[in-house]
Amino acid sequence: MVFRSWLVRGLGMAVLHAIAEIALAKATVYDPTGLTTTRIAVIALLVGAAALWSALDAWTRREEAGRTWFIAALVAGPVSGVLYVIGRALFVDRTGATELWPAVSGGAAFTALLVLVPAGLGLFVGGRLKRPGGPEEPEDDRTAPRRPRPSARPRPTPRHRAAGD
Repeated sequence: MVFRSWLVRGLGMAVLHAIAEIALAKATVYDPTGLTTTRIAVIALLVGAAALWSALDAWTRREEAGRTWFIAALVAGPVSGVLYVIGRALFVDRTGATELWPAVSGGAAFTALLVLVPAGLGLFVGGRLKRPGGPEEPEDDRTAPRRPRPSARPRPTPRHRAAGD
């Protein structure tokens, strides 16, 4: 289960980042100098997507959410770099294999940070949010109040004194 969750999150974020970068590259062809605001908006959307998804994971109390998002960020970096080069070659210009190494190294590190940092923030915030639910919701063992356990030793019973003693 943990395997599939980091794979889904990593590939999902990789595809999202690759699509955003390809769209920005395509827009740069038509307006090379006027995309500063658009670039900032796209990065904000990518950061928001990672933060929201990880906050939902923490809010639903997913098992090992921090580890899942750490591995997902490491997967999303290189995969989005490869997808970006393929998408740019298909849709923007005829980018060749020479662009693959910069995309997989430097671009991957930037993408991994754009997933990891907001995911950490989302995990922090989502973990502190109270889950909606009524009294039907079972208590979590970690948050339930500790009840004293009965001791293993039997307790001595008081002796009754006889009237003649």
